[in-house]
Amino acid sequence: MAYKLYEDIISQRMKSARFKHSKNVAKEAVRLARKYGADADKAELAGILHDATKETEAEEQMALIAKAGITLSPMEQDSPKLWHAISGCAYVQTVLGIDDREILDAIRYHTTGRAGMTLLDKVIFIADFTSADRDYEGVDKMRKAADRNLDEAVLEGMAFTIADLAQRKLTIAPDTFAGYNEMAALWAKLKK
Repeated sequence: MAYKLYEDIISQRMKSARFKHSKNVAKEAVRLARKYGADADKAELAGILHDATKETEAEEQMALIAKAGITLSPMEQDSPKLWHAISGCAYVQTVLGIDDREILDAIRYHTTGRAGMTLLDKVIFIADFTSADRDYEGVDKMRKAADRNLDEAVLEGMAFTIADLAQRKLTIAPDTFAGYNEMAALWAKLKK
């Protein structure tokens, strides 16, 4: 994969802080992929591209989503913070011409998670939470979980997201609830 080409393209689409974050996510994604057996090249590419449209105007994001034939649910329509993951997936597919479903889905679900997450989905979801530039209350706990068990980290990340959004009285994506419930059930079985 032409990682350097995509890195150059992405660097032109975002401010330096966001680009630094994307590079950090790519680096952490490679580390996690190697640790847990995911494809490191795909992880690096999904990592650098995951926020491709984060700083893109809403109208352009909606045009990308429409061009890709994606229909937003009413909840997604009312949740602009989720748009960049969806439009990012659309951009990567329709503009950059990447058609690898694993990469596209890892980008699409990097903010919400979902039930049935692939290994690459989990790697990108957690790499975004734990990249070197992240500095939020609980990041050290998340990093330790990521080093112990990827599923534990995903469950922790979803719990964090749900608690944070609920505390701020914001909507929570159904994909997040579905992913959380699936991971919680899996974790409960593993802890027996």
